[in-house]
Amino acid sequence: MTSRRRTLVYAAIVAAQVGALAYAARWAEDRAALGHTDSLGWRPFPWPFPPEPWPAGRAWTGDDHDVYVQLKPNLCADCQTEILTDEAVDRAVDIQRLDPRFEPVGPGSRIRITDLFGRARTYCHKRRNGSLRYAEGVAFTYKCDLIVAIVDGNVSDPQKRKAGRDFLESNTPQVWLLKQLEGR
Repeated sequence: MTSRRRTLVYAAIVAAQVGALAYAARWAEDRAALGHTDSLGWRPFPWPFPPEPWPAGRAWTGDDHDVYVQLKPNLCADCQTEILTDEAVDRAVDIQRLDPRFEPVGPGSRIRITDLFGRARTYCHKRRNGSLRYAEGVAFTYKCDLIVAIVDGNVSDPQKRKAGRDFLESNTPQVWLLKQLEGR
């Protein structure tokens, strides 16, 4: 092999290594910006929904669920009332952002997440392979702000639904939510 060819091979190897290191550094920077995986194995991922009038929310995955939490500031019509009806949950959560085929399964129920009361409703749609996909929409108010969450997973199973709700009450989303509410 000539020295010129050898130099080109070495240069290509060095360029590939520099590119791989740059990619790894960028990936690590993105992961650090999202936050760490919590002790229960929930890890954040980028907010998947298009821009809206409200700030982007936060998304986590773990335990066979994806959980999306969003603060919608100053959205309550009456700051003293809670989310009382299923129609209010449907409007607030906007489950069609996740998949336009979702339809309510039945009536919702009152829910308590930490010290806030709201309403939850289960939604379902049939996939192309015939299996059913379930998600739960949760909406509650804090002062004049609306907080919405979507728990996407097999929430028809009570244990899976409980795992999603337990995550909503855990430190990971609560710390993020408190930072969003600071100064409000």
